[in-house]
Amino acid sequence: MAEDLPDRLWFDAVLSPHRSLGPRGFTILMLTIAAVSFASGVLFLMIGAWPVFGFFGLDALLIWFAFRANYRAARAFERVRLTDRDLIVERVNAKGHARHFRFEPSWARIDVEIRAEDDNELAIASHGRRFIFARCLTPGERLDLAEALRRALAERRANLVLAAG
Repeated sequence: MAEDLPDRLWFDAVLSPHRSLGPRGFTILMLTIAAVSFASGVLFLMIGAWPVFGFFGLDALLIWFAFRANYRAARAFERVRLTDRDLIVERVNAKGHARHFRFEPSWARIDVEIRAEDDNELAIASHGRRFIFARCLTPGERLDLAEALRRALAERRANLVLAAG
C-alpha cells in the first residue's frame, strides 16, 4: 500500500549560527588575554596600585564567561525538511528543546521580504499564515536557501504530477 511506503526526502538542511572562532582559536585568545591582563596587573602591582591587579583578572574572567555564553547560545539550530507529505521546520533552542512547524508542501510558498538594501526576511506562507525562519543566516544565505527550497518544492510537485498521471 502507498501509505506504508516511506516518504521521499526532497530537501534537508540544518541551519545554525556561524561562529568564526573555533575551540583552538578561543584557547589562544583566552591565553593571550590572560597573559596581557597578568602582565598589566603586575606592572600596576609594581608601582603600588595593587587593587588594580585583581581587576585585570576579573576582566579576563568576564570575557571568558561572555564567550562561554555565546558558545552555549550557538547550540540552537533549525532543521528544514521537505518530504512527500510535509514541509517541517524544527527549531531547537540552546537547551535542546524542540518545536516543530508543519506545512502542507502543496500549499506552501517561500517568501523573501526585502527589508533594506542589505537585509531580508525568509518565510514560509500557507493558508494565511506566515512563518519566519532562518534568522541565523546572512541575507545572502537566506536568498540561496529560498532558491534551493523553491527548487525542491517545484521538483516534488512535478514528480507528484508525473506519478499521478
